[in-house]
Amino acid sequence: MAGTFIISKVELKRMLGSFGISDKNVEAILTNMDKTHKHVNAVAFAGMLQGYGLREKEITNVLRRIGIDDISITNIFDSLDQEKIRNAFGKAVELVID
Repeated sequence: MAGTFIISKVELKRMLGSFGISDKNVEAILTNMDKTHKHVNAVAFAGMLQGYGLREKEITNVLRRIGIDDISITNIFDSLDQEKIRNAFGKAVELVID
């Protein structure tokens, strides 16, 4: 996935609030983004949203509203899954048996 997507703080606050994320947690998300000069990797952003209780369907809706296409969203969740596996079991390797 390549590209940059821009959303205003106000719009992001409103969107996340509509998905039930508390004002305190929305502020925590924005604070984390401020620490990285208001830029965040899409995979990290999706992981952050999962950490605040959003389900995949809700995160997909957030990403779509930002303007990310479905193929890229699928790639984001695939990357998140790979990170979880790597964190739990170490580096994944491919095994081919003939």
